[in-house]
Amino acid sequence: MTGSFGAESTTDEVLSGVDLAGKRVLVTGASAGLGVETARVLAAHGAEVVGAVRDLDKGHKATAVVRDQAANGGSLELIQLDLADLASVRACADALLAVGKPFDVVIANAGVMACPQSQTVDGFETQFGTNHLGHFVLINRIASLLKPGGRLVNLSSAGHRFSDVDLNDPNFEHTPYTEFGAYGRSKTANILFAVEFDRRHRGRGVRAVALHPGAIQTELSRYLTDEVRQQLIASINATQPAGTPAFSYKSIPQGAATSVWSGFVAPADLVGGRYCEDCHVAERSDAPGLRGGVQPYAIDPEHAKALWAKSEAMVGERF
Repeated sequence: MTGSFGAESTTDEVLSGVDLAGKRVLVTGASAGLGVETARVLAAHGAEVVGAVRDLDKGHKATAVVRDQAANGGSLELIQLDLADLASVRACADALLAVGKPFDVVIANAGVMACPQSQTVDGFETQFGTNHLGHFVLINRIASLLKPGGRLVNLSSAGHRFSDVDLNDPNFEHTPYTEFGAYGRSKTANILFAVEFDRRHRGRGVRAVALHPGAIQTELSRYLTDEVRQQLIASINATQPAGTPAFSYKSIPQGAATSVWSGFVAPADLVGGRYCEDCHVAERSDAPGLRGGVQPYAIDPEHAKALWAKSEAMVGERF
């Protein structure tokens, strides 16, 4: 089953015949794009989905399709979460802990991409603070709710190949800021977080995986001009291996397919602590460019431990 899917597979194809009745899943960023599609297909297969969204009004409107297609006991409820504000993150975690109902899978889907230089409420560089630190605090605070046999699915990106994390200057206080350099750091952090979370929790049967959903035209790319898009596509095509098809966008159902494959279809021991793309485990690759594979620095276990310690120091909590 795990080998029969690829870049063009959709969420419905990946979950064909899969019964998720009785499963409870947290999906962050469930008010747009991949988050809505992920919540839709899970609820359609019977899962109880909790969608964490920054704007509840927007979230309720965007997820009408999720409620309409829920079946076999599937459902959706929304909870407020602003990953760029640790007070909101902690309040969200506290609310989930107060309910006390465990999760089978947590899908850390929310994020921002290539935005102008700015800071979160807590003074962190926006992309690192939102994409990594917000999820770092939320997931660690609710880690006890992940059932044995459960999984954490972190959405990263081939954009991790833009840059490694900089543990000496995570907020660009001494380094020239670039939109994609900052994005790359945050996406590398997403992978490293999964590597170390997997190491810490696999003894109790909880695994973690990071993934690249593919290039999809969603709200995530709101800051990209047409010129920048074309430059990126040209760069991807110029560095692709010989014989590789030219770049093309995925549909949203294709983009969310690797999330549900990694969380519900692939064997835990296959994906645990790994980085996936196109519904398979990616190969290590230090070749230049954005096409295919995971940079060795993003899955280095000692590097992952160092990022964990730095993240704890930045947010003022030990996990």
